[in-house]
Amino acid sequence: MFDTMTLTKATAGLCGAFLVFLLGKWAAEELYHTEAHGEASYVIEVEEAGAEEVAEVVDFGELMASADVGKGAKVFKKCSACHKLEAGANATGPYLYGVVGREFAAADGFGYSGALSGMSGTWTAEELDAFLTKPSSYVPGTTMSFSGLKKQSDRVNLIAYLDSLDN
Repeated sequence: MFDTMTLTKATAGLCGAFLVFLLGKWAAEELYHTEAHGEASYVIEVEEAGAEEVAEVVDFGELMASADVGKGAKVFKKCSACHKLEAGANATGPYLYGVVGREFAAADGFGYSGALSGMSGTWTAEELDAFLTKPSSYVPGTTMSFSGLKKQSDRVNLIAYLDSLDN
């Protein structure tokens, strides 16, 4: 089947490949030696894991006082696909006229999800801000599929706009 010369060539090829592998490993170990000898010449200082950066806390009342109703009207365009601003005009979502200060799940003629209708309280500006951040986290089980408004300035402007609609 194989003659002696073919067997010798195959064995020499395997041994040669193994030798190249060993020499490559040795060269890589010399180039990328990881064991430290003495003190590091360049030290990068890192903040300790326990130290946390303190974010500046801004009063929500101050944010509401500086809200821009015009910008809130622009933000409402995201809501207008499901919500109307006329009292009693429910759509996919309940009407939002007079929502600031209204009881939870109290829009006449709208069928709320069990999660929202089981809540008690009123839609204050702070409650709306928390809800609009991520509705599914604020009211687990809500049927509102909106993912939320990430920017607090957008939420505050929207709440100011909704609050400006009723007397």
